[in-house]
Formats: sequence, structure tokens, C-alpha cells
Amino acid sequence: MKTTKILYWVFTILLIALMLFSAVGTFMNNPQGAEFAKHLGYPMYVFKFLAVAKILGIIAILVPGNRRLKEWAYAGFTFDLTGAVYSGLSVGDSLVAWIPVFVGLVFVFGSYITYHKKMAA
Repeated sequence: MKTTKILYWVFTILLIALMLFSAVGTFMNNPQGAEFAKHLGYPMYVFKFLAVAKILGIIAILVPGNRRLKEWAYAGFTFDLTGAVYSGLSVGDSLVAWIPVFVGLVFVFGSYITYHKKMAA
């Protein structure tokens, strides 16, 4: 049980850090972010919407209780990351360029699986 809790918090903190870094970076006025959005073919307001959704997902995962809301947050993070890979591949990026996103998916699944193990114990 102790190992599960430790693994849960390791995966969850890494996931939260990734999503928070992404969300905060979206609200900063940086030319690289605008260029990245243009490269993928999205307007910046889509990224701002996703940043707000990420912050709400972070809150849902960190606040105790409300299991269903946590499930939605994990699903949202999964959709966000898989959608990012799909968008990148759609514009011709190589799969190697999106390896950090796959690492993010490992954080999502690690946190999700250990969360359920923790709740079952």
C-alpha cells in the first residue's frame, strides 16, 4: 500500500507539473507559442481554452473526493495528449518529435492506475 501511494504521488506530481507548465506557458506572450499554434493550424484561442481546461483538470485531480470528476480529468488529459500527437503527425511532424507527449501519457496512466489501486485498498 505504501509503495502504491508513493507511486501515485510521483506520477501525479509529474503529471500536474507537465500540465501546469503547459497551461502557464500558454498564457505567456511568447512568439514560439504563437508560431507553434500556427504550425499546427490552430488559432491561439484554442490553446487558451485548453490551458483553462488543464488547470481545472489539475484542481479536479488534487481536490479529495468526487471520483467521477477525477475520471473526467484523466480522460481530458488523455484526449489532450493524444490529440497533440495526432495534430503533429497530421502536419507532417515526425513521431520522434512527439516523444515527450508519450512520456506525458505514461504520467497520466501511471497516476490513473495507482489512483484506482489506492482507492481499492
